[in-house]
Amino acid sequence: MSDILIVDDERDIRELVSDILEDEGYATRLAGNSDDCMAAINAEPPALMILDIWLKDSRMDGIDILKTVKRDNPDIPVVIISGHGNIEIAVAAIKQGAYDFIEKPFNIDQLLVVIRRAMETSRLRRENLSLKRRDAGAARMIGASSGFRALMGQLDKVTRSNGRVMLTGPAGAGKEVAARYIHGQSTRKSGPFVSVNCAAIEPDRMEEVLFGRETAERGVERGLLEEAHGGVIYFDEVADMPLGTQSKILRVLVDQQFQRVGGTDKVRVDLRVISSTNRDLEAAIAAGSFRQELYHRLNVVPIEVPPLSDRREDIPLLADHFITVFNETQGLPIRPLTDEAVALMQTMDWPGNVRQLKNLIERVLILGDGSGPIGAEELPGSGPSTTEEGRVVLSGALASLPLREAREAFEREYLLTQINRFGGNISRTASFVGMERSALHRKLKSLGVVTMSKSGARVATLEDEDEDVEL
Repeated sequence: MSDILIVDDERDIRELVSDILEDEGYATRLAGNSDDCMAAINAEPPALMILDIWLKDSRMDGIDILKTVKRDNPDIPVVIISGHGNIEIAVAAIKQGAYDFIEKPFNIDQLLVVIRRAMETSRLRRENLSLKRRDAGAARMIGASSGFRALMGQLDKVTRSNGRVMLTGPAGAGKEVAARYIHGQSTRKSGPFVSVNCAAIEPDRMEEVLFGRETAERGVERGLLEEAHGGVIYFDEVADMPLGTQSKILRVLVDQQFQRVGGTDKVRVDLRVISSTNRDLEAAIAAGSFRQELYHRLNVVPIEVPPLSDRREDIPLLADHFITVFNETQGLPIRPLTDEAVALMQTMDWPGNVRQLKNLIERVLILGDGSGPIGAEELPGSGPSTTEEGRVVLSGALASLPLREAREAFEREYLLTQINRFGGNISRTASFVGMERSALHRKLKSLGVVTMSKSGARVATLEDEDEDVEL
């Protein structure tokens, strides 16, 4: 997209304009009829078009070509020229999206001024779009745990291909961030990243949103599939896509083309598809709510994004990252976390995963007093565990057990929590709790606590909860 396409049925005029433009440093291509014009555009869209209204011996006149170009390549500025100029033709051309209208015989200086302005406008539009895409597509993957490293190993492999990826994992685990990371590291990073929230779009509007529509009143309205041309389209929570739309998306994946709602022309697109779900799609297939053919098309490379509970070691890094982000975007104070706050956060339940952690950090920074460190007392679930006299407050369940059983129950939950806090690392757990590693191993065995691999990480669990476990 760096040259100027000159379309005129008069050879002398198109060659004259070409010579003038090349003297000014522009690269040009020439077309004498509509077929040659459309072939040139399909081969490589130009940076700008100079288009004659009247084309002899052509299937399409200039207005028809203008309509087609503005439908399929709306970013190309088109300068209309005509030897039969009148106000009606000029108005019709501008209405159809022409940048400007020049009457033959034209003044060369006037033509050059119009072309420079059109090229500058086009350049600024592309730069603005590129900046928006770069900002929207920026994604940082934060973490150092074994589960995170396993995830990154898989993501880095798929960035080098154009294969379809299915991201699975619970809500809030960071599936869209992973999708944006794939896009940002791939050969399509300069193209758009378009996210489709399948759960948020009304089923009866889904096809218009995806495919766009054509009406006599409003003309062509592009859909998200067209906006994603040359880049990535991300189907978030794809299980919520209506069944009727699924069959049409399947056809798009096969043909890489579709028709707008109300339209008759085929629209070609070049897309990479990434999808995500927090549901069991095989169960949805069995229930008849998801098409098996679409599942196999989308699930070329399945990648599981682990929940925050499987990567507790990453909580301090994620929290520090969000503190920095909120300082830069909202001017909230930079407040480090105390060791007690970190320890508490690593032992909390996170049903909302990384999204819940981000919301918690934002709330603490907004409601907190001063700019000192964030203490454990500012976090939820940090209610007093001791009385004013320093006595430990027991839960009703623990207080009702005999001493030996209560001690075992406490030790079991305490050690489960600490092992998971340290990502299954027995040596670090032993150091923190003040035990020799061999003594800790014996204690874990007596309590029925084992470690196992899950999502590429080591996690602690009880021996009777899973058969494939090891100490």
